[in-house]
Amino acid sequence: MKIRFCGILYIILLFLLGCAKPSNYVCNTKVLPRIASHVILIGLDGFNFDDYGYIRNYHNINYLTIHGASTFNKRSVIPSSSAINWASTMMGVPPEMHGYTEWGSKTPDVPSVEINNNGIFPTIFSLCRDQIPLEETGCMFEWPGIKYLVDTLTISFVKQLNSEIDSIESNVDIICKYLHQKKPFFFFCQIDGIDHMGHTNGWYSEEYYSYLARVDHCIGMIVQSLKNVGILDDTVIIIVSDHGGHNNSHGSINLLDMESPLIICGKGIKNGYAIQEPVVQYDIAPTVAYILGLKPYPYWRGKVISDIFQK
Repeated sequence: MKIRFCGILYIILLFLLGCAKPSNYVCNTKVLPRIASHVILIGLDGFNFDDYGYIRNYHNINYLTIHGASTFNKRSVIPSSSAINWASTMMGVPPEMHGYTEWGSKTPDVPSVEINNNGIFPTIFSLCRDQIPLEETGCMFEWPGIKYLVDTLTISFVKQLNSEIDSIESNVDIICKYLHQKKPFFFFCQIDGIDHMGHTNGWYSEEYYSYLARVDHCIGMIVQSLKNVGILDDTVIIIVSDHGGHNNSHGSINLLDMESPLIICGKGIKNGYAIQEPVVQYDIAPTVAYILGLKPYPYWRGKVISDIFQK
C-alpha cells in the first residue's frame, strides 16, 4: 500500500512539473535564447564624420569599432531629423507607420497604425515590459523630445538630464552611477550636444570635432562603469545616431544628413567586422530584441542585422 501511495505521489509530482511554466516563459510568450544579458544603447544626436579616417582620433569610439561590427552608412528615415528617427529607432517601423513626421513631433502627426494600452506605438521598452516585466530598464536623455517617443510608462527609470551643452560630463556621471547601481537589462541614453555644435558651428567644424572628443571620453566612462560593476563581458554596447548633417543643418536627402555610423560591440558580436547588409534606422529595435532574446512585435518592419553575430 505504501509503495502504491508513493507511486501516486510520484505521478502527481510529474504532472505538476509538466504543467509548471519553465523559467524562460513570461506572459505566455516564449523568450528566445539571449546573445547577452544587457544592452546599452548610446544615442549620439547628429553624430557623423565627413571623413571616416577621423575615427582613429577618438580612442573609445575607435576601440569599439575595431572590436565590434560597424557601418558608416546606416540610413536615416526621411526626413533626416530627430523625432522622426528616434521614433523609428525605438519603434522598429518607418514614419508612415508610427506617424511622427516633424523634427519635434510630440504626438503622431498621422495616426499610428498600431497603439498599445498606453496610447503609443509599441517600442522596444514596451516589448521588454510585455515579455520580461521584472527586468530593469532605463532611459536618460538630454533632449526633452525623447520622452514622447519611448513609452515612459513601460520603463523602470526615466530621467531628463541637464540640456546645457557643457553638462555632458556630469550627465554621464549620473548615467554611470545608475548603471553601477541597477545593472539594467536594457538602457538607452541620448546625448544631444554634438547636434548643438553642428547647428552652431557647422558639422565637421573644428568645434564639432572638439566636442566629439568630449563625447568619446564619456563613452569611455560608460564602458569603464560596466567593467567596474562586472557586467561588461555579458553586455552589448550599441552607438547609433539619428542623422548626420552638413553646413549648419540636416533634414535633407544629402547623404551627409542621411548616413551616419552604427557601432555594435560586445558579447557574441564579430570583431573588426564591416557590416555588409544595408541598415536602416528601424532595424535597431529588432536587433536589440534579438540580442536580449525577445520576440519582436509582428507589425515591426525592421529586420535583425544578422551578419554581426559570431557563429
